Amino acid sequence: MHKIEADGREYEDLLRRYLDSNEPCFLEKAKAMSVSFVSRNIYPEEIVRIHMRAIEMLFGEGFNDYKRSLKFLLESLIAYRKAHEEYEELRLEQWELKSEIQVAANMQKTLLRTKIPNIEGIDIGAISVPYHQMNGDYFHFITGEDGTLGVAIADVIGKGVPAALSMSMIKYAMDSFYDELMSPSAILRNLNSVVERNVASNMFITMFYGQLFPDTGTLRFASAGHEPGYIYRAATKEFEEIKAKGLVLGVLKNTHYTQYELTLEDEDMLVLLTDGVTEGKRGNRFIHRKEVTDIIEMYNHLPAQEHVEKVYEHFSEIDGFDLKDDFTLIIIKKGLIVQ
Repeated sequence: MHKIEADGREYEDLLRRYLDSNEPCFLEKAKAMSVSFVSRNIYPEEIVRIHMRAIEMLFGEGFNDYKRSLKFLLESLIAYRKAHEEYEELRLEQWELKSEIQVAANMQKTLLRTKIPNIEGIDIGAISVPYHQMNGDYFHFITGEDGTLGVAIADVIGKGVPAALSMSMIKYAMDSFYDELMSPSAILRNLNSVVERNVASNMFITMFYGQLFPDTGTLRFASAGHEPGYIYRAATKEFEEIKAKGLVLGVLKNTHYTQYELTLEDEDMLVLLTDGVTEGKRGNRFIHRKEVTDIIEMYNHLPAQEHVEKVYEHFSEIDGFDLKDDFTLIIIKKGLIVQ
């Protein structure tokens, strides 16, 4: 309190000298004094109070209207400071939350990381780009003891941290399955049981699981309501939509998933994706599925990993393109050995 009173007397003296002489040196001293208030946590409204007291001491009661105007300013500054403090607290909380989410996102990348297998005669590429920091998409590769390739792609109907946690659960559930449960229908049946027991009733997961036999090109697969993928037939240069029906994971406890089968010929291509690929927007309209397949075909000459990366790069460079969801794309090429 004594220091504030001393500040008031010093300020009053500087103001009187400045008004008497109009010398800039007194103004500079007042500015330096104000700067020193910052380190002492003296707020602008207190400076206004000091100024008001100085005016009263110098001019008495003859400046009532002027003092009332300063009181008006004072109340405005008090309201501003309170609002500014709340804003700074909120910004700090948001920064801390963003930092925590970034840590969680990095941990998720580590937990969900899957190694792309090196299988003779099979070229595999995969890319997954989250819409926000946390990824609600998931893909996973499994190499069976019999040489088969298991491939899973999934999408949580939901966003944010809950979706990311659900994907981590799916990953570790799959890692716990035994080799004899590697058939696509069994994989989805067991995962459905896990999701139904452990995931909130308002959150569901779509998933496609395929089992590829590299020697014969046979692909066995099942779907839990997932976005249809494609087979690109090299002989006809046409895309065939993979048709498979199945209920999304987590809806009903005892759900049976039909297993389907088709054959990939040499240089055919399996394309698996999430709806973030097919539901992007260009301006005011959604990207058509034909546009998606045209872009995929455009880069078919590339190795699979370069292929998926180039497709994503192409989309991101389209004028007016707006990614509306997590973007995950897997391309598997049979009989194409890249040197």
